Amino acid sequence: MPCVADWLNNPFSIVQSIFAQNVPNSDWEKKVTEYFKEKLKENNATNWVPSLNDVPVHYLKPNSLVKFRCMVQDMFDPEFYMGIYETVDSNTNARVLHFGKYRDVAECGPQQEIDLNSSHTVTSERQTFYCVPVPGESAWVKEISFLTGASQARVSPSTSYTPSRHKRSYEEDEDMDLHPSKQKEQHIGGGGDIHGCVEPKRLETEASAGHHLISPNCSPPLDLNFPLPGEKGPACLVKVYESWDSFKVNDVLEVYGILSVDPVLSIVNSEESSALDPMESMDTTEEQRVHSPPASLVPRIHVILAQKLQHINPLLPACLNEEESKTFVSNFMSELSPVRAELLGFLTHALLGDSLAAEYLILHLISTVYARRDVLPLGKFTVNLSGCPRNSIFTEHMYRIIQQLVPASYRLQMTIANMNRSRFIPHKDYAANRLVSGVLQLASNTSLVVDETQLEQGQLDTTGVHNVTALGNLITWQKVDYDFSYHQMEFPCNINVLITSEGRSLLPSDCQVHLQPQIIPPNIEEYMNSLLTALLPSVLNKFRIYLSLLRLLDYSISDEVTKAVEEDFVEMRKNDPESITADDLHRTLLVARFLSLSAGQTTLSRERWLRAKQLEALRKARLQQQKCVNGNEL
Repeated sequence: MPCVADWLNNPFSIVQSIFAQNVPNSDWEKKVTEYFKEKLKENNATNWVPSLNDVPVHYLKPNSLVKFRCMVQDMFDPEFYMGIYETVDSNTNARVLHFGKYRDVAECGPQQEIDLNSSHTVTSERQTFYCVPVPGESAWVKEISFLTGASQARVSPSTSYTPSRHKRSYEEDEDMDLHPSKQKEQHIGGGGDIHGCVEPKRLETEASAGHHLISPNCSPPLDLNFPLPGEKGPACLVKVYESWDSFKVNDVLEVYGILSVDPVLSIVNSEESSALDPMESMDTTEEQRVHSPPASLVPRIHVILAQKLQHINPLLPACLNEEESKTFVSNFMSELSPVRAELLGFLTHALLGDSLAAEYLILHLISTVYARRDVLPLGKFTVNLSGCPRNSIFTEHMYRIIQQLVPASYRLQMTIANMNRSRFIPHKDYAANRLVSGVLQLASNTSLVVDETQLEQGQLDTTGVHNVTALGNLITWQKVDYDFSYHQMEFPCNINVLITSEGRSLLPSDCQVHLQPQIIPPNIEEYMNSLLTALLPSVLNKFRIYLSLLRLLDYSISDEVTKAVEEDFVEMRKNDPESITADDLHRTLLVARFLSLSAGQTTLSRERWLRAKQLEALRKARLQQQKCVNGNEL
């Protein structure tokens, strides 16, 4: 029986064994998938598999089994490959069948040649996805994922494989180019053993996303096409062999597959590019660069198993439908009430003593688009937190707290310069035949904090107007219209948008809550930092589980409660026909929904409905009071 080292370090030996036993039977491919699926079910075996999210590529053995948590940024055209091919020994004329699956380059022995005219040759098809780390993924997600895997996965530079370069990080290499004197200071042998480290070494060795990496075979620099500025991590070409129709752009996946970083790929692609005859190839030089980057910078993963992720919170089971997961959920739900109370208290302090704003922030953080009726997204709950101090560090620190609570987030500073210069909307580059990313290309359930407090007077240019329009469409319709030059293509999304502003936001929102600070700390920075410092890690983890789990729960309203709500609404209209509208009913139902879920209740009760009405009345009264004070609408 193969040991762990075989299927982890040398999966090709397993594939070869199954292939040899089953050819010419076509079931061999299914048996390979089943074999690895069973292996990964054993005793947390998924934690034994090294992750490209945690470990630099040059620490991983080529052709070993790896995993990668990623978002599909783009999908290329399907490609054909030799699924099965036959070689002929030039000395003995002996014929041998080989599999081409999970390989970039067909392999044969020193005296062997591929018989391209063999009747046994099988041409197959695979789909290539360009994948990047989940945009805006929080540091705590990376840390917990790393520590979970590092406790079992032993990763160190292979003794059988010596990297030709890259003992330092990509960032350090770029720095060495600019400052050669620093090479003398480079500590020799500083690679270390990843397993023995508590602090992830990957942070030193990730590819930097100023987006550009210098490659010996690519000029100008290679753009890794990350959606957000300042992102770090590897980009990968993920090659999928089965059921690729079920994956689409912006899906978050976890893939298990064979790592390919064959230097031959860079040589082949360089030669193809330099010898490219426009009359013989439809691919432009630019397309060759983008679709076939050097494997040392953009490794390939040949997927054996892949799954869409419901969430990326490492504190939760990956799939909540399994029996073990149901036990985890029921145990956590039994202690939900004190967790909610602690979270409400924590957020109240973070919002300077405003408990009403804290209630609405909890509802916002657990909101999600649960369905679409025609073009209307149901469940979105964009909150405009007005009354925030202008040009203050309050919003910055508020965002840092949200970062500690949610798995993925991004703070968008809404300044005139940012609006005019940033690329919000992804667009198609036809010369390179790729989708060029934009800030709004985000994974589902990402928290987007739009900071309007820094907005000053100025002129929006054409780009700025398009960007503001795109933000408005995202908030209202939960969709982004990607630019394909000759047409727009709608990409539905599920992004939680929180807008912080001084007065009423320029952007649309589902709910405006005006901040009323009860305390004014002399030093806001020290105050906010002390809140996080005082929070026990175990309590913080409970907050993280709470917010992620409640998004995934089902919810319903019984016919009896529906009838009671309708009658109540009719009564409200009678008492105040001018100010109570259909929008008010919709918003109150949303508040009631998330209020119920926040208490762990998956159905609406009369009590929660009344509480929702009470919260809405308090919120509206506060807005009316502020309007009277200022003499204009907020």
